[in-house]
Amino acid sequence: MQATRRTISTAAALVLVACGQQQPQVNPVAYQQDMEQWRATRLVKVAGDDGWATLVGLYWLQAGENRFGSAPGNEISLNEAGLPAQAGVFTLALDHVRFKAAPEVRVTCGGTPVTALQLTTDALGDPTVLRFNSLSFYVIERGPRFGVRVKDSEAPARTNFKGLEYFPLDQAWRVTARFEAYPPGKKIPIINILGMEEDMDAPGALVFDVGGKAYRLDTVLEPGETDYFVMFADQTNGQDTYGAGRFLYVSPPKDGVTVLDFNKSYNPPCVFSHYATCPLPPSQNRLPFAVRAGELKYAGADH
Repeated sequence: MQATRRTISTAAALVLVACGQQQPQVNPVAYQQDMEQWRATRLVKVAGDDGWATLVGLYWLQAGENRFGSAPGNEISLNEAGLPAQAGVFTLALDHVRFKAAPEVRVTCGGTPVTALQLTTDALGDPTVLRFNSLSFYVIERGPRFGVRVKDSEAPARTNFKGLEYFPLDQAWRVTARFEAYPPGKKIPIINILGMEEDMDAPGALVFDVGGKAYRLDTVLEPGETDYFVMFADQTNGQDTYGAGRFLYVSPPKDGVTVLDFNKSYNPPCVFSHYATCPLPPSQNRLPFAVRAGELKYAGADH
């Protein structure tokens, strides 16, 4: 299968070159080293101690108290060895979430035991992370809803991780993109895999050529990020790559241009866990050709 993919990728590269695809070539050795470092970082984000493969639960909070522990009647109930029946309470009041640990239960934040703490959500960038044994948990915001995301460094998805695979590295898929800025304050609706819709900041679109024809991809800017985030779908989805599309980051443009490197496209977190809330590519970001670059479909996926 890999030999077939390599042949297809090489053919695609020849087509792109023949059609005058603009390619900001870099030193092959330096590029290989850069990609190896990028893939190593990517592996940690997926299968590291705090990676997406550790995600074991997502619990949407109701207004008021939400009990946390191993008891079946809790709003947040986890069957974790050593977890008390009542380990604490998450209290949602308006747009604030506070955690209070049960007496004699050792929950930590940054290595320090906590008794009660106001929690920062992921809407502002890095959320407040609480830990109990191999568990970690923090609050996420999705539109008007607040949820507690739970990770376990000993989760089966992590201990049985199958590794990441990629199309052969090909600089033909490292293209120059012209940036068309949108008016300040423009937002575009993004729907996630749960059907929730959120308006995200849209700084502009990337315009690039493939086969002598121009295409465009809308970018969004996430809280706390400086690089632009791209969600895209293409004709490899559902076959060589994940069916719902892939993600990619690009550097902010300089003099109106930036580099769109499809070799650094990767699978959404929901490939590795049922508890992720992945955004889906907007309809305008569905490309009518196959992007044979970047991360392949995960071999260990069960969905």
